[in-house]
Amino acid sequence: MQWHEIPTAEGAFLARYSSKGLAELRFPGPDAPILRDALEPTSTWDILTTAAVIAILRGEIPRNLPPLDLTGHTPFRIRVWEQLQEISLGQTATYSEIAVRVGDLKATRAVGGACGANPIPLIIPCHRVLAAGRKLGGFSGGLHWKRKLLAVEGIKIETAAEQLDFASAAI
Repeated sequence: MQWHEIPTAEGAFLARYSSKGLAELRFPGPDAPILRDALEPTSTWDILTTAAVIAILRGEIPRNLPPLDLTGHTPFRIRVWEQLQEISLGQTATYSEIAVRVGDLKATRAVGGACGANPIPLIIPCHRVLAAGRKLGGFSGGLHWKRKLLAVEGIKIETAAEQLDFASAAI
């Protein structure tokens, strides 16, 4: 497997490919591997992944995606990730709604675990999944990324402070 750097205005994302397709996508950050010889996109998969990342950061739907390699993950997680790909740009779903969609109403926490283990965030859009009450919940790339991605899609999530102010004003 090889890592490839995807430079963006937000920093360099890192994509890792197997012989089957895109296996991992990491956000820019201090825990990202350092690439001594970062390669320019040369393969079709690199080009598709780069175009998809840039489109998503602009709040657009990618035209084409590389094949995704989810080998080695559980069937449950793969079902969850398939459901996440059904959430349209600018839309959200809750962890419990996804649990219903995968056929197990009691699997809300397991859905959260699958979202946290998502190896290809952005392309498998776990940022569109919210906690109960439309609260932000968690995100493997960090909450600042989740807020940024939701905002670029036109989705506004009230912060806890805003929710508290609203509740206080209603009293």
